[in-house]
Amino acid sequence: MTLHPFSFHLVFRHRRVDSCRLTPPRWFAASLLLVGFLAPAGLLLAGDATDRVHVSEASDPEAIAIAQRALEAMGGGDAWDAARFLQWDFFGTRHHVWDKWTGKARIEADSTVFLINVNTKAGRVWEGGVEVTDPDRRAELLDRGHQIWINDSYWMFMPYKLLDPGVTLTLASPDTLPGGRAADVLRLTFAENAGYTPRNRYDVYVARDTGLVEQWAFYAEATDPEPRFVLPWAGWKHFGGILLATDHGQGKNWNIAVLKEVPESVFARP
Repeated sequence: MTLHPFSFHLVFRHRRVDSCRLTPPRWFAASLLLVGFLAPAGLLLAGDATDRVHVSEASDPEAIAIAQRALEAMGGGDAWDAARFLQWDFFGTRHHVWDKWTGKARIEADSTVFLINVNTKAGRVWEGGVEVTDPDRRAELLDRGHQIWINDSYWMFMPYKLLDPGVTLTLASPDTLPGGRAADVLRLTFAENAGYTPRNRYDVYVARDTGLVEQWAFYAEATDPEPRFVLPWAGWKHFGGILLATDHGQGKNWNIAVLKEVPESVFARP
């Protein structure tokens, strides 16, 4: 269910008062992308906790129950549905604003600005302040922007996506977090038709004392004996009515905000 759009490393900068040029992590080329975000928010996350379960029938009921408890620990599905405008910077670099109710998104990546609907992939692109009007080039860039958004939004919101379609959710052996706290380990694998690189795997560590996701491990191939990386989900804070992790390693500022409204120009002008 994951995508792997980039085979090279890029340096991105967004245009803000406090912007600076930073290089994404070296393992960025193996970034984690989930296609579950293509469905409109609310379509998959409506109703009570049982209604929100869309994983495959091969999933483990105990793993599902742990994922449901994690959702409740973050504020619950209704609170997630109510959080409309989400803003964040991917590892302190690419800047995102997302209207979860309509799918409209703004992505600033170095000198490129994408104004795109992430549900339809329709939109406009500017490079160096000049709008891209060539249809082929625009389509190419919109596809790239869509892939960037899916990658970066999964890094931001993965714990809210544990019960999505295409996911098979099972339990790995319990483990401990740094410091020795006990954790249940949810193993995510994906249906063959669920995205660009469905052979990926994630082991997601849910702390038993907090009920929150506090670590994950990424495997490029589900059968790999060792992960490509293991990173924290830490610094959980309230934004609006939901909890979001502010620390994914590397010490970058994610500049997170959940907003009640934003000017329409954010999604209309570069």
